[in-house]
Amino acid sequence: MNAEVELMTRAGCAMCAAAAAHLERVLADYGLVARLVDVDEAAAEGRPQLRAEYGDRVPVVVLDGEEHSYWEVDEPQLRADLDARR
Repeated sequence: MNAEVELMTRAGCAMCAAAAAHLERVLADYGLVARLVDVDEAAAEGRPQLRAEYGDRVPVVVLDGEEHSYWEVDEPQLRADLDARR
């Protein structure tokens, strides 16, 4: 399967940790692993647009460069979208 999944997060965010665990379980069924992106670290490294875009809504799931869901993993929709990429 050819899909890129990112999870926009920040340190100390309990919702982000829960979303990461949920996303890990879902993606395991597809042989995928999400790339975790701390929006505050990204801003400090010269990519402030990520914090500006996602900072007030983390956790945010990004699928193939497009925002997919925020505050929680929309598992039914994510599975449907990943199935469509098979």
